[in-house]
Amino acid sequence: MGLSKPPKRSDALTRAAQEVYAYALSLPGAWEDHPWGENVAKVGKKVFLFSGWHDSKEWGISVKLQQSHAAAMALPFCEATGYGLGKAGWVSAKFAPGEKPLTELLKSWVRESYGHIAPKKVLAQLDAPDDTPAKRRPAAKKAAHRPRKSRA
Repeated sequence: MGLSKPPKRSDALTRAAQEVYAYALSLPGAWEDHPWGENVAKVGKKVFLFSGWHDSKEWGISVKLQQSHAAAMALPFCEATGYGLGKAGWVSAKFAPGEKPLTELLKSWVRESYGHIAPKKVLAQLDAPDDTPAKRRPAAKKAAHRPRKSRA
C-alpha cells in the first residue's frame, strides 16, 4: 500500500478510510499493528485488513475474500494483492482523491476477511447478543474434580 499516514484533509475519501478502519478495529479481538509501515487490523496474530495511503493521495485496502472474490475482481478499482497474496484470495481496492468508496461494501469485505482469519471462538462473539456469556469476559476456569477410574 505504501505510506500509512492519512492526509491532512477531511473529504469523502478520508472519512471513508476512517470509517472502514474503525469498523475493522471494532470487531471482537481486533487490534491495530504497523508492520512494514502499513496500518493493519489483526485478530490474534494474523492480519485480516491492510489499509494505507500512498503519497497521502490514494487510499486502499487489501482483504482476503472467498465468497465475494469473483465479484470484487470484476470491479474496476480492484486487483489481486501483490507479494503472492492474490494467489491466496487477497484482493486490493484502491481509490483516488475525490472518489467516494462504497463504505458498506468495503465493510462487508472486511467482515468476510475477518471471518476467514479469526478463530471460531472469537467469531462466536459476533453473532452473540450483548448479554450472552460469549460477549462477556470469560470467567477463570477451575479445574474440575473428576474421580479416577478404578482399574479392576
